[in-house]
Amino acid sequence: MTQQANFVAALLDPERACPSDLYSGDGAPVQARFAIYRNNLMVSLIDALADTFPVAQALVGETFFRAMAREFVRAHLPTSRVMAYYGIEFSAFVETFPPAASLPYLADICRLEMSRVLAYHAEDADAINPAALDSVLASPSLLANLQIRLHASVHCIQSRYSVASIWAQHQADAVTAWVNPGQPECVMVFRSLLTVHTQPLPVGTAQFLIALQKQQRLLEAANAAAQADPSFDLVQVLAFLLHHQLIIDIETKAPHECSI
Repeated sequence: MTQQANFVAALLDPERACPSDLYSGDGAPVQARFAIYRNNLMVSLIDALADTFPVAQALVGETFFRAMAREFVRAHLPTSRVMAYYGIEFSAFVETFPPAASLPYLADICRLEMSRVLAYHAEDADAINPAALDSVLASPSLLANLQIRLHASVHCIQSRYSVASIWAQHQADAVTAWVNPGQPECVMVFRSLLTVHTQPLPVGTAQFLIALQKQQRLLEAANAAAQADPSFDLVQVLAFLLHHQLIIDIETKAPHECSI
């Protein structure tokens, strides 16, 4: 094991001894200083996760959450200096963490909370002029091959659980009400101006937005959404996207058309 790898392993495992090749310039006990450094590292990373996933922590309690976060930190050190993105893998970890099995919706709550962080930090982009979309929608020849690009802050989650209601129940302005956690829900997270929104969605609208993000053409995405939800209203959804300035580009490329 290299010197650096040995140092990292000792930081993450309190049972490991302080690396023997460390020294203190002022003669202070190396073991005591290393223990403080190890504790501060772990606490700061756990605190970062608690800041990102406050509802998840509220659901399981601070003691359980911090114990779970400690296990995550030992397996997932930060790979970026931007700590806002730390915890992207946390929902996948929670999904396979045996002690959390009694709350099967916890992983999706973590996905929602991480989506809110990503939406807040998403790159800015100018919205299209609504008139440009109107002109394409009025032309059948262009409409058939229309693709829409959404703002990077848009995230859609389709869950087997009532993640939107559970998350809303833990907000400061929540109206206390009983929530059936086993009720499937879809939710959209997006940033409009400087505010991050968490919007419950009908299943058809969620499928439509996910299809657009997979670069499906507008009519294909709309047809699939209508099959999943007969009440799907394309005009209403497009009006919503335009109102919140979430459409940033439109293309009318024919299938298999390539750019040079």
